[in-house]
Amino acid sequence: MNTRAILVGLVLGLGLGIAASATGSPALLQAAEAVAPLGEVFLRAIQMVVIPLVATVVFVGVARIGNLRRLGRLGGLAVGFFWITTLPAILIGMGVMSLALTFTTPVPPPTPVTELDTATPGVVAFLVNLVPRNPIQAAADGSLLSLLIFVVLLAAAATTLPEDKREALTSLAETVGDALIRLMTWILWTAPVGVFGLAAPVIAQTGMAMLQNLAVFIVAVVAGFFILKGVVLLPMVRIFGGMGPGRFMRGTVGTYTVGFTTTTSVGTLPMMLQEAEKLGLSKSTFSLVLPLAASINRPGSALFQSTSLVFLAAMYGVPLDAGLVAAAVLAIFLASMTVAPVPSASIVTMAPALDVVGVPVAGLGILLGIDRVPDVFRSATNVIAHMAAATTVDRMTRRRWRESGRPRGHSPGS
Repeated sequence: MNTRAILVGLVLGLGLGIAASATGSPALLQAAEAVAPLGEVFLRAIQMVVIPLVATVVFVGVARIGNLRRLGRLGGLAVGFFWITTLPAILIGMGVMSLALTFTTPVPPPTPVTELDTATPGVVAFLVNLVPRNPIQAAADGSLLSLLIFVVLLAAAATTLPEDKREALTSLAETVGDALIRLMTWILWTAPVGVFGLAAPVIAQTGMAMLQNLAVFIVAVVAGFFILKGVVLLPMVRIFGGMGPGRFMRGTVGTYTVGFTTTTSVGTLPMMLQEAEKLGLSKSTFSLVLPLAASINRPGSALFQSTSLVFLAAMYGVPLDAGLVAAAVLAIFLASMTVAPVPSASIVTMAPALDVVGVPVAGLGILLGIDRVPDVFRSATNVIAHMAAATTVDRMTRRRWRESGRPRGHSPGS
């Protein structure tokens, strides 16, 4: 995906939209509306792929986690750390954006509120509807949270199969996922045209107020990342990992820099392995935890998705009551830990959470055009979370080895 080309498409769309809004020219307003089908086709293409992509990635992720039972306590501690840091990341994102909304200006939503289904089911009805009568029908209806529940249960059942059957099923899902990722990558190459078609009519309707709100959104997201590191990750490293924040930050400068510039956890893995060794972590620990973290640990993505959900819900006038917030937290929790390795995947995989609260997926196109700035901070936060996980798990496993009387190099899973 060409980031520069997307920025060009965004700038052109913003320029057309601002000119139409500022001048009120019928010709410019008509031109802004005329390019809307370009954005609609782009969104339809994303929707075409996102349901099977999320389903296969979640299946593979859960199935692989299930196999961690053979790796013993080390794998369990690592996954536990991922879960413990993901939940506060979601809550921080929602809290930060709720505060930031006080600095935004109300704008008319791109989709009229009267066209949205903002009805909120009761708690009992919500819990009942989590179990789909027909998973295929749930996918066709876009009920992604119900579909994800089925996929998670199916993946859990797959872990109990004989190893050859389990591996065959998981490999098939992984292959399908790889093909869908390739297809999504092709679609995202058309993002410059799609973003142009999405931005122009939206800005023509909302004017400069939308640009101001997007600026507030970016500031809120970046602030949330630093709060997550300062309030959750560094204290966990200090309390459970036994390492001072100063030493940890000095020892992970390279990891943060590479993650910031490459925007990929997998691409940062070689640097993480080097710096984990320099920090004095056990190789038997970080050689497992870091690759695992690069695959499924995404607290930065979870924070971004929760912030985005609150922002888009406010833009479309969708009220978030306690039931919808709980449902959104569950959807983001599942989706963020299995974010596919494609550019802006944190945006693409937000569809389940948006579906739960009734926000149109069209809002994702608005965020896609400005994702470059959040993306670099999001990726840097994710890789620091990986290093925090390795540091914490290493200290905890060493302590347990000492208590059990086993030598330091002994595998905790043997």
